[in-house]
Amino acid sequence: MEYIANQENLEAFVRRAASSSVLAIDTEFLREKTYYAKLCLLQLATDTEVAIIDPFAVDDLGVLAPLLEDPSIMKLFHAAGQDLEIIYRELGVLPAPVFDTQVAATLLGHTQQIGYGPLVHSLCGVNLKKSDSFTDWSRRPLSQSQLEYAADDVIYLPKMHRIMVERLQAKGRLSWLDNDFAALSDPANYVSDASTRFRRLKRVGQLSRRQLAAAREVACWRELTAQDRDLPRKWVLTDEQIVEACRREARTIDELFMVRGVREKLGTRDARAVVAAMVRGMDAPPDSWPELDKPSKSEPNVDAELDLMEALVRLRARENDIAMQTLASHNELCRVARGYRDDVDVLKGWRRALIGEELLELLAGRISLSLGPEGLVVTRRGE
Repeated sequence: MEYIANQENLEAFVRRAASSSVLAIDTEFLREKTYYAKLCLLQLATDTEVAIIDPFAVDDLGVLAPLLEDPSIMKLFHAAGQDLEIIYRELGVLPAPVFDTQVAATLLGHTQQIGYGPLVHSLCGVNLKKSDSFTDWSRRPLSQSQLEYAADDVIYLPKMHRIMVERLQAKGRLSWLDNDFAALSDPANYVSDASTRFRRLKRVGQLSRRQLAAAREVACWRELTAQDRDLPRKWVLTDEQIVEACRREARTIDELFMVRGVREKLGTRDARAVVAAMVRGMDAPPDSWPELDKPSKSEPNVDAELDLMEALVRLRARENDIAMQTLASHNELCRVARGYRDDVDVLKGWRRALIGEELLELLAGRISLSLGPEGLVVTRRGE
């Protein structure tokens, strides 16, 4: 393990790593007091070495970009989402090609969100230490224990990758992951749309469409303000405060300050901006008011169909050693049950072959389900 705390050593590592077939990557970061994650440590492992890079001590992390974009080097992650988001913001590039061991594990009999430690134990027979899991990675100097903990997060990834590729190939499943992994390197996944943030507010379902229009404007203002000041959203305004202010349809600063805690969070200028945003939303034409993504009242109740579909999915998932949610999520099954056929993952690619066609046959009444001595029995009509 090498601790890299200057530009010269970083560039030397990049030159050596260029000949590796893999590059395992993990990050340590802090986000409690900022909007954007603060990169505190970058761990990399090749076929032969592990490097712990101190971003506070090197001059330019950008020299890593050619490695990350090299198509001949497979970039390895476990639960890649946040790491990729940070790398994209810090370096302006997204690694490709990518292999995510958490995603791959779902096709090998593991649960959908298996942690790194349990997967290392399962594949490598190693129990990882947990002593530094809640450390403050921004403090310096780092202890030897911290460095070893950080190194553990990448040192096993190359071996795990080899084992998983062998097992996936043996099952004929390696290509099943192509679209999932390609999506991880799509920049569109790491660009937030402030105008849609209101849909993720806690308790937003309590609001009328007029109030939703106000919430859309206020949540957008909060998002842009939090980004500009690099503060957590809740430090600007909490979800609950936005929803309550919109529920009250506050049109003045005094009415806004009736919401508990808002007076302490917002100065006069910000309060004025929030009120203006709310009024702009509420006074917008009704045909521009948003709606939440809820099933139409005209859509049929599909509880019975869902019960049968989920039973069939559970059976096939167990038979094929695949996490049930990876095979078909509840939302996907709802869409299929209600007649949707386009842009539904369970009706595409390997999922369609494994379960999608059978689900359509179940809904069409061409197969039936019953209980036998060994459990669920699938019978085709006429058999």
